[in-house]
Amino acid sequence: MSGFLTAAYPWTKALHIIAVIAWMAGLFYLPRLFVYHSGVEPGSAQSETFKVMERRLLRAIMNPAMIAAYIFGLAVLSTPGIVDWDAGWIYMKLVLVAILSWHHHRQASWMKDFAADRNRQPARFYRMQNEVPTLLMIGIVILVVVRPF
Repeated sequence: MSGFLTAAYPWTKALHIIAVIAWMAGLFYLPRLFVYHSGVEPGSAQSETFKVMERRLLRAIMNPAMIAAYIFGLAVLSTPGIVDWDAGWIYMKLVLVAILSWHHHRQASWMKDFAADRNRQPARFYRMQNEVPTLLMIGIVILVVVRPF
């Protein structure tokens, strides 16, 4: 198995990066939809359009991309010689990925609130939440590329 992972590493890494880009795009866009959705009347035609957009974004792009990022990321982690498990950066990266995953599930929960017409947050809240994936992404990229510790 390790021979296969080593031979497939360039493809595994490429597919992991593609999945992460798609996932991050959704994590950036969904809160932006919430900003606009929070400004319309519940039950209105605009609100119903936002509900469809949010649901499709989460189910057709974000969830599959997150799953693919995990699958290919685990394959990268399993490839011999790629990760020095004695270095601290990988553990910090995994913590940030866990927080990113938790934030993904928070966004899904907010989407369910909008779907049930029970959003309780103002647009400003979602604008601030839009920054969370950005900060996590910056930390993850620095840890992976620079490997500071």
